[in-house]
Amino acid sequence: MRRSESSSGFFSLKSRSISVYLISMADSNPSENEFLDQITAVIDRNLPYENFGVSELAEEMNMSRSNLLRKVKKLTKLSVSQLINQERLKRAMELLRKSSMNVSEVSHKVGFGSTSYFIKCFREYYGFPPGEVGKREASGIEPAPIAAPPQTRNYVILGIIGIVLAVTVGLAIYLKSASTYTVALEKSIAVLPFKNESNDSTNVYLINGLMEATLTNLQHIQALKVTSRTSTEMYRNSAKAIPEIGKELNVNYFIEGSGQKIGDKILLNIQLIEASTDRHLWAKQYRRESKDIFELQQEVAENIANEIQAIITPDERKNIEKNPTEDVIAYDLYLKGHNLFYQETKLDSAVVLFKKAIAQDPNFALAYGETAIVYYYKDLFQIEKKHANDLAYYSDKALLLDPNLPESLVAKALFYAVKKDFNEAVPYLNKALKLNPNSGLVLHFLSEFYYIHSPNTAKYLEYSLRLSKVDVTSKDSVTTGNHYLTLSNALFNAGFIDEATEYAKKSVSYNPKDAIAGLLRAYLIHIKDNDLSATKKDIAALLKKDTGGFFIAQEMGKICYLMRDYDSAYFYYKKYLDVTGAMQLKIFQHENLKIGIVYEKKGFTKEAQEYFKSYKEYADQSVYNHLLLAMYYAHFGDTKKVMEHMRLLAKQDNFQYVMTMGADEPVMSAVRDIPEFKTIMKEINTKFWNDHDKIKKSLEEKGLL
Repeated sequence: MRRSESSSGFFSLKSRSISVYLISMADSNPSENEFLDQITAVIDRNLPYENFGVSELAEEMNMSRSNLLRKVKKLTKLSVSQLINQERLKRAMELLRKSSMNVSEVSHKVGFGSTSYFIKCFREYYGFPPGEVGKREASGIEPAPIAAPPQTRNYVILGIIGIVLAVTVGLAIYLKSASTYTVALEKSIAVLPFKNESNDSTNVYLINGLMEATLTNLQHIQALKVTSRTSTEMYRNSAKAIPEIGKELNVNYFIEGSGQKIGDKILLNIQLIEASTDRHLWAKQYRRESKDIFELQQEVAENIANEIQAIITPDERKNIEKNPTEDVIAYDLYLKGHNLFYQETKLDSAVVLFKKAIAQDPNFALAYGETAIVYYYKDLFQIEKKHANDLAYYSDKALLLDPNLPESLVAKALFYAVKKDFNEAVPYLNKALKLNPNSGLVLHFLSEFYYIHSPNTAKYLEYSLRLSKVDVTSKDSVTTGNHYLTLSNALFNAGFIDEATEYAKKSVSYNPKDAIAGLLRAYLIHIKDNDLSATKKDIAALLKKDTGGFFIAQEMGKICYLMRDYDSAYFYYKKYLDVTGAMQLKIFQHENLKIGIVYEKKGFTKEAQEYFKSYKEYADQSVYNHLLLAMYYAHFGDTKKVMEHMRLLAKQDNFQYVMTMGADEPVMSAVRDIPEFKTIMKEINTKFWNDHDKIKKSLEEKGLL
């Protein structure tokens, strides 16, 4: 068995649809014409909705994005976004020719929020601006399209708040995956929690271990899409029917199991169920001695794969058949520890059992790997890394004993992450993902890496979306709220503001007590209007619910600083600093410049200098160093240094959305009107939005967006 999923404790757009372009094809069969007719009808109903896109169309047509993209591409040779735009422009031409509406009215009537962008698209498609339609018709020239239209992009003007949002969220939380609805893949499967039928309730760890072993072995098979344990755990005591759960998880098959241990005997019952009909396709009872537990786990996985005709490659079979240990006593101790590891408050107890398992079998790589991962979490966000040596030792031992074990590779990657040697960490994560393409654990760390440690907006969003495909949770769950939060943040960083706002709202609806989700929502819903007062009001409401929340207090301090209310900013910052000081937490160092300015305004010069010094030390080492240092030197009036770092910032790649708003940071007020500064900001914005379009196209082609 392999640990492949994170526990819920650790990790845990919709507008109305429109349609696609209809083309007449003499050799098309009736079903194709019917499909295109349906799509066109949906388009015509929804032309005014600016935010209507591929996702909304897929939902309206009851199709997955990937299937819709492939089918439309096959029938029309265009992408779905191009076809949607094409239908908008065709309808615009009709309105311009037959109605009395002006260009601006028509652009909004067909779903273009920006008249200038409508004119640009119209000119590219027809070869002349929309204002010339009447003249050409009067002269007898029949307008005809000359090109497929570009894809629509919403240009969003954001306010001051955005410059700090993504960095704050990323440093404050463990990144979690977001859930999004897609139609199930052909060979998609979920393993429901097994039932313990033993008279002894303490045997639940063994039954849980058998369940997760089944899940993990199936995850090794690339031909399968396997839902994570965190997703199915929500249904342990659920009374929902199988078809309902199948719809929520978007899978075609379920595995149900029950087992018991009687002395040295294990009795396991397994059933394969068709999700949509609740029809039992296959069932088998396994009777094995405890010493044969590994053979039992392998046999179950292979039987299931055979029943749904999933091809198992030789390498995948080799991974499935590899025993984690030959010592059943050591494995039993490991399973007990692993069951506690799944409960975030019992990490110390888990370590004790893992070490007992290692003492029983000193070559137990899986136990070493999970011990290292536990130590990583015990030190997370701590100023003093008490377990750095433990992490180094256990990760090295795991990798030495089994260099192809995903847990060994993840443990080694975490070792390098703690050392801030992030370039060394990525190859280990990539190798782990190749060995286990359905691993939520690995996808989680990859998304986290490309957000916090080595910012790459494209990869952060891609891995967050990929994680959402294997880590789908049920409704009304805290975990689902966490998943939506992560996807909202990833979408925000890539410039998909409207989509990010929708997922932030969903996150709050699923998990109203999550302060971070509430903060993200508060920022996003007011960001277009740059309404600091409304944002402050929302955050104040959050603070009333969680008076001890130092994170919210820090955000209130920031908002007051932005509003130039330094007395209030000092009050909230002091509250935040008192709590984090007592807890010995060293976080949010990127906020120390603002804190220093507030203390300076209040006359606490000595304390202010300490915060400026701490900020400078952090900025020098940060992956965002040029932006942070530009703000630092702006405060001290060193314009030459500001421009030097802004020039270096402009040369970087993989901008996050907040990078486009450097000019809006209050501390930059002294330099924002300098012509060179304006030129640099324009270059940064152009580069970001070009990358945004490339990300959108790439993810659509992969069926992820």
